Amino acid sequence: MTTLTLAQAKQRILKLREVINHQRYLYHVFDKAELSEAALDSLKHELALLEDDFPQLITSDSPTQRVAGTALPQFQKVRHTAPMLSLNDVFSFAELEQWEQRLRKLTTEPLPYYAEIKMDGLAVTLLYENGIFKHGATRGDGKVGEDVTVNLRTIESIPLRLRGNSYPKVLEVRGEVYMTKAQFEKINKAEETKYANPRNISAGSIRQLDPKIAAARGLSFMAYDCVTDLGVREHSAVHERLIELGFPSNRLNRRCADLHAVEEYHTEIMKRRSKIPYWTDGVVVNIDNLDLLRQFGVIGKAPRGSVAYKFPAEQATTLVQDIQVQVGRTGALTPVAHLQPVLVAGSTVARATLHNADEIKRLDVRVGDTVVIEKAGDIIPDVVSVVPELRPASS
Repeated sequence: MTTLTLAQAKQRILKLREVINHQRYLYHVFDKAELSEAALDSLKHELALLEDDFPQLITSDSPTQRVAGTALPQFQKVRHTAPMLSLNDVFSFAELEQWEQRLRKLTTEPLPYYAEIKMDGLAVTLLYENGIFKHGATRGDGKVGEDVTVNLRTIESIPLRLRGNSYPKVLEVRGEVYMTKAQFEKINKAEETKYANPRNISAGSIRQLDPKIAAARGLSFMAYDCVTDLGVREHSAVHERLIELGFPSNRLNRRCADLHAVEEYHTEIMKRRSKIPYWTDGVVVNIDNLDLLRQFGVIGKAPRGSVAYKFPAEQATTLVQDIQVQVGRTGALTPVAHLQPVLVAGSTVARATLHNADEIKRLDVRVGDTVVIEKAGDIIPDVVSVVPELRPASS
């Protein structure tokens, strides 16, 4: 039990929150630390004890209030204030040039770019009112998502209160919930259930009804856009402003003068991919000029002025255990190869399409064969070729 008066406790609590929040900002936004983890834990413990003694001083943005005490019976549906769009994919520099050519038919202005690492996680939107985090939701179908506020509050890299005093009354930020490679390996070693990739476990953690489970998963957040007008003219400037407000933004992102600079960036990130501490499957290329970005509008469910430049498809070899015919909803028959499960392009693959009888004949694929499969992004895996030298005599 503390000997502090209410006024003294209030002053100490406010100061503790300020220091703890500043350390959170340094660590998650700039990867720096002024205090050791043990010292920071000690400050958090002191804050928790003071709030226990003076519960009337507890506020929703306190660092102690990240994890709610009770599980939810279910998630509520939330309609987004603006659609959460998907991105069209390109897989080569030639396709990227074709995208630019289509844009040049719509404007004579220069086209500067802002290239960002495409993180392999779960897209979410965060709503702040008067600087306080109020609601968070998943993408869902792009128009309606699920309210997962209680789980998003458990993520230390999401600020519960915005930094500074200069921000819109209502602010909506979008970003990616993800899991680092190290955390993914740690969880896969500790839990009985083995997960195929960090994206699956990130999505599953955010959709847990018990926030304690989400808190234990060690998720991270990276901001990539802001729905609210921040009074800037470039997408790159939006990222800088988000950093000032307390959000982590990927420091590897880069402003590119032209597509050749984008290609250099894409090649550089692809080479560094294995050493980057989180999973990535490509680069998002945005028109940096926000006026042009709005002018280009939306085509289908994707912004015309942004595109995902994916890394080349990954390949792996595995064994064909069976070939079965799958009947589609329209009655179409599609032969499917059932495979010995193999990890490729970030997920475990156990089936691959063979398209039709002609493709089976062309490949001369048989049960027992060793095959090369290819997977690009979320595209259904393909059997690319057979390794005939490894064909068993019985096939």
